[in-house]
Amino acid sequence: MQDFLNLLRTLVREPSVVGVEDAFFRILRRELEEFPIRITRYHGLLVAQGQRPDELFLSAHVDRHGLLCTGPNEFQYAAFIAGNRGELNGDSVSEQFMELIASRFHGQRVKAHSPYAGSYLGQGNITEAFICPRRKNLIFNVDGLEFLQPGTPVSFVDRLVHDDVTLSAQLDNVVCVTMLLELFRRGFQGTAFFTAGEEAGRSWRFLAEWFQRYDRETDRLIVLDTSPFPEMQDLDAQDVVFRRRDANAEFEPLLTEQLVTEAERLGITYRFKDTYISELNKNREKPLSLGRTELGRLMAALPGKARGTTLQLPTISYHTQTETAKLSAVQAMLTLIEEIMPA
Repeated sequence: MQDFLNLLRTLVREPSVVGVEDAFFRILRRELEEFPIRITRYHGLLVAQGQRPDELFLSAHVDRHGLLCTGPNEFQYAAFIAGNRGELNGDSVSEQFMELIASRFHGQRVKAHSPYAGSYLGQGNITEAFICPRRKNLIFNVDGLEFLQPGTPVSFVDRLVHDDVTLSAQLDNVVCVTMLLELFRRGFQGTAFFTAGEEAGRSWRFLAEWFQRYDRETDRLIVLDTSPFPEMQDLDAQDVVFRRRDANAEFEPLLTEQLVTEAERLGITYRFKDTYISELNKNREKPLSLGRTELGRLMAALPGKARGTTLQLPTISYHTQTETAKLSAVQAMLTLIEEIMPA
């Protein structure tokens, strides 16, 4: 796994704030150009295709959480700024986590960069993070970036930390992007989608446009992502996380069962996240959301055309710079996909 960790370490350091992903797309494209594959860039989407592109479709989003300068020395959580709130109605996992994560940012180092080129502009420190009751968004006070102009993205200063058991960083979702690159290194010949704007609920639109553009259909789409859990002991309960559905759609049962069958054959432990949430909600006054995933949005928008399932990496400390996963779980995900991918 050393090559994987070296690449992940590099990509973690590169900014990719939701809504401002152009610089990261260029870095990603340079990495993909090392392989004998076809690479095509679209608005909000990078597509990499091997010799048998229709046999299996994989997807991972490239955006990560950060801040956006929205006024004189004013910074908001980039995923929830006003332009994105049209689809946010309080039942997404990110929104339900907002109050919980607000306290985690105090003292966090951040860095600003130019929106398109990604050039470094300066560093600062978060001195306060709070929820504005009128704008219903996380507002940040930042010391050291008073000179920035509105529209400038600000990412968290991030580093990969790992040992023989765990790895930590803002893993969502650069870890799955790195997995796709690793799978191409191992000979993947299908199609990989790298999407923008997932944390703002937009990425499904870029995927939908691709399927509509070429009038394509599939029931072999697997979306890779992380899946949050509260405690470290929860990570020991399974290697990978499956879903039968999210809040928007029921996933493709045959593909889900294929992954389950392969996992059992390989001795990979698993949990269904929708079942887990349903069990928790039996004892909760305020129910947890099933989540609104990229895949669920896509399947609801293109019924019958784009079908698939999700494969998720269990993590803790969701949406922070110490989001943690087990290295064995990463290996399990790679092994599972390698077993079913076109060689």
